[in-house]
Amino acid sequence: MSLPVRFRRRQFLAAAAATPWLAHAQPAAPTVLRVTAIPDEAPTELARKFAPLGRYLQQQMGVKVEWTPVTDYAAAVEALVNRQVELAWFGGFTFVQASVRSGNQIVPLVQREEDTRFRSVFITDAASPVRALADVKGRSLSFGSASSTSGHLMPRSALLAAGIVPERDCKRIAYSGAHDATILAVASGKVDAGALNISVWEKFVAEKKVDPAQVRVFHTTAPYHDYNWSVHASLPAAWRDKLQKAFLALDAAQPAHQEILALQRATRFVPAAPEQYAGIRSAAEQAGLLK
Repeated sequence: MSLPVRFRRRQFLAAAAATPWLAHAQPAAPTVLRVTAIPDEAPTELARKFAPLGRYLQQQMGVKVEWTPVTDYAAAVEALVNRQVELAWFGGFTFVQASVRSGNQIVPLVQREEDTRFRSVFITDAASPVRALADVKGRSLSFGSASSTSGHLMPRSALLAAGIVPERDCKRIAYSGAHDATILAVASGKVDAGALNISVWEKFVAEKKVDPAQVRVFHTTAPYHDYNWSVHASLPAAWRDKLQKAFLALDAAQPAHQEILALQRATRFVPAAPEQYAGIRSAAEQAGLLK
């Protein structure tokens, strides 16, 4: 004889309460897409760059998109690790830090095609006698943020490979906090040399915010994988797939997408994978920067 409907319902609810995993087997889809990024440029510039991308993602995902600025690189890592945001723009090193911090729960979705062969540059005053990495010995040098891939980790790795230990061999080491700030520090004469990512350098030159006749590049690093858009593994798989497809669908041939890609300094987005950042992790371990 079948049980009354109300009794069967009470049985199901009691079983669900006694088996907590039932309630968490399928994580709920977010009703808001919260997005952050490492502050590798001025806050106003980051917000300006994200605005059209945010509108596009809102249209593609069908939910409100909220830009969530953070004060430093560590805060960006903690925001995604603690699921305070759903999507984060990381450098290669911050992605590795977030992966370690979360027990490998961070999933890289996409990177710009340019990020598959990213580079850093060292700059100095055009009149400076600095011509090679060896020439920074005895001089002041600025990195960007301590957690920056292209503004610190990979330039430091290049220096170490050349037999230069910055704290031992340079007169003074500074951390500007951002790539644009590093350019200004060199241009104003606050430091003799600086290291930053090639994308910001080329942007400043193109926009005539720096005169290459006054400030010049004296070394360019070997290429490496860098930036990506990442999510936490707890984000529903359907959402991860939809987000990835939205980025991959951006096409420079479509007028509506041109501004988005231009502001992101991207020709297109391509899939990203955790193993692409093994070299970054190795460099961080060798430099003693990964805790």
